[in-house]
Amino acid sequence: MVVEASLQSRESPQRWVQLGLGLIAMMVISSPQYVWTLFLKPFQTTTGSGLAAIQFTFSLLIVLQTFFSPAQGWLIERFGARALITTGAALSGLGWILAAWIDGLWGLYATYGLFCGIGTGIVYVGIVGLMVRWFPRARGLATGVVAAGYGFGAILTTFPIDAMIKTAGYRATLITFGALLGVVGVAASFFLRMPEPNEAPVTASNVGDHLACPEYSPAEMLRTPLFWLLFAMMTMMSTGGLMVISQFSAFARDFGVADVIVFGVAALPLALTIDRITNGLTRPFFGWLSDHIGRENTMALAFLLEALAIALLLGYRDNATALVLLSGLVFFGWGEIFSLFPSTLTDSFGTKYATTNYGFLYMAQGIGSVLGGPMAALLREQTGSWVPVFLLIVTMDVLTAFLALFVLKPMRATLAQEKELVLTPLPG
Repeated sequence: MVVEASLQSRESPQRWVQLGLGLIAMMVISSPQYVWTLFLKPFQTTTGSGLAAIQFTFSLLIVLQTFFSPAQGWLIERFGARALITTGAALSGLGWILAAWIDGLWGLYATYGLFCGIGTGIVYVGIVGLMVRWFPRARGLATGVVAAGYGFGAILTTFPIDAMIKTAGYRATLITFGALLGVVGVAASFFLRMPEPNEAPVTASNVGDHLACPEYSPAEMLRTPLFWLLFAMMTMMSTGGLMVISQFSAFARDFGVADVIVFGVAALPLALTIDRITNGLTRPFFGWLSDHIGRENTMALAFLLEALAIALLLGYRDNATALVLLSGLVFFGWGEIFSLFPSTLTDSFGTKYATTNYGFLYMAQGIGSVLGGPMAALLREQTGSWVPVFLLIVTMDVLTAFLALFVLKPMRATLAQEKELVLTPLPG
């Protein structure tokens, strides 16, 4: 205990500077995803393309952001966090600037889709990989804070961008905000760096995780059942959450409550605003909680909370006030996956390859984005009702919560015992 307290006292104050810089970088790369809908109509008009063809740009952005994350993580560990994250921030801003000059569909794919997708993916994976290294004793909180930045960032830009599109046009808006967000992102990223060994000493965690563990390379990690369990759990949670996100306005209108006035505002935009806030707040909150009561216990609590909120939302689907309040609770029970899963992964497989390792796990979000929207729409079309969609989400939430408690928890305990055997020197 004395040794652990001594090591903790040597943790560098620089980690808080790094956390702040990481938060800024994450905030500036969130706009390409979250304000995409504002540019949808102008891009349709300019390119003369249908909605489905234009929406492929958004799908391309998400796929490049997630499916290429292992390669992006490897590049960061090979060439350095500062160089790659700075490049990612620049690519994200450049994607907007170049998109302002295009007139065709393929040009849109190559600028907004390709540049922003690769750029935001590099920054996202890189920042998370840095934070789990700088905060060995508070990984859940640190990853939650920067993940919340990705959710909150668009709140600051949505209304200014919307106003400028109306007054100056979408091209001028893309150039102005692309340059602004790119410059801010590059400036913040330029001062990011890996911690020195004495700046973030690894100690026994206060939640019982054995942090001084053997380091697993990506190839070694991919051969463990534990990784694939985490991957399956994150895929299920991502799919369920994205089912709600992608279809929210559709089922709100089908339920007949989208335009009902709640607290002086139409229910749908009010719900979407509250959802963004709770989706951001949940990440540091449950991350912090997991640092104190354990990752698996927190997962079970959060996932069951979402299951309960979805079930209540289904039960009170004709009540506009319930839609607003319960949808916020749904997202409060979902967004924490972006703090709980990376911190659990690093607790289990070490920090040396943390960025690349998380890149492989982050692909689960990409699979969820592919499955979530189409699967929900297909179920709705085949059954003529949203009820099966909601019941499927509840089932996946409950199943993942039980996996966390009764499969993941003992599996990680076994892994911890194996680590101790490796670390304990043999007699003589």
